[in-house]
Amino acid sequence: MSDVSECPGYRVGITFNLKRKKTDEYDDEQAEYDSLSTIEAIGRAIKKAGCETVFIEADTELPEKLQKLRPDIVFNIAEGKGGRGREAQVPSILNLYSIPFTGSDETTLCIALDKELTKRIVRSLRIKTPAFFIWKNKDAEIPSNLHYPVIVKPNAEGSSKGLLGISVAKNRRELTRILCEKWDRYRQPILVEEYIQGREFTVGVLGNGNSKRIFRPMEIIISPEGNPDHTRIYSFHVKNNFQKYVKYECPATLDSETEERMKSCSARIYEMLGCRDFARIDYILSQNNDIYFIEINPLPGLAPGYSDYPMLAEYNGMGYDELVKEILNCGLNRYGMPAV
Repeated sequence: MSDVSECPGYRVGITFNLKRKKTDEYDDEQAEYDSLSTIEAIGRAIKKAGCETVFIEADTELPEKLQKLRPDIVFNIAEGKGGRGREAQVPSILNLYSIPFTGSDETTLCIALDKELTKRIVRSLRIKTPAFFIWKNKDAEIPSNLHYPVIVKPNAEGSSKGLLGISVAKNRRELTRILCEKWDRYRQPILVEEYIQGREFTVGVLGNGNSKRIFRPMEIIISPEGNPDHTRIYSFHVKNNFQKYVKYECPATLDSETEERMKSCSARIYEMLGCRDFARIDYILSQNNDIYFIEINPLPGLAPGYSDYPMLAEYNGMGYDELVKEILNCGLNRYGMPAV
């Protein structure tokens, strides 16, 4: 990968964290980082839009790189390193240097990565989310009034990171064991939420204000064979082996009223959290046809042929290069810069 591709138009920096080792079902340390092929695919799409591309790895030398390369705008996909505020690192630096960038700002990214905080905000919109509690450390009590089964995951991770092995507890004894395992591995508060039996969906949002587009929901149909406890959760192992264990259906088989409710929830959540340019929101539709918010990703993966967001776009009639260009234009428009 060369550092600079000579093309006319804007100089677009692409900030990223590179996945430097192969991720397997037992090692999710770099699950959120992007592969070289994803970074290059974004670069090719931006180049096709008539721009110069500059690849900028988001490491400790990022400020010096930005001052040297001077991009007109940054296409940000960097996840950051360390702590629950890590996704805010690059946007904060870009704002410090007054460099325009695509995607949500540091505040939104911080809030959305904290699952507990996000769920509390979504509740204020009177949108359902599974009952939950946070296990803050090994000395914390486990509530006695839990409704089992429950799903257990780190509070501030994405890309199914933390959903390794068995993550659903059917009783207090199982929950205690799983909590201790996840604490020892991730060293952060653990989210425990009611496991809602139902169908899993994801909805993509693209754009800003009244011109934003809500993609039709995609159902994620998971084979129980993908998880050791035969649960239908979108675990790290299932996601890494999606061709074997997952069927994606878009547009999903939903009655029009339920689809519109899900899209309306997505628009409201997107606006409440201050999302910009693009995001993806996950739901469970219960057996009673109730919509439960699970989580939002305002920095969704863009790996072609793998990530859910590009799949949503493609199923909704937008190819990969067009999607990248549109995200870039959303950012340009917000800063009053002409579109490409």
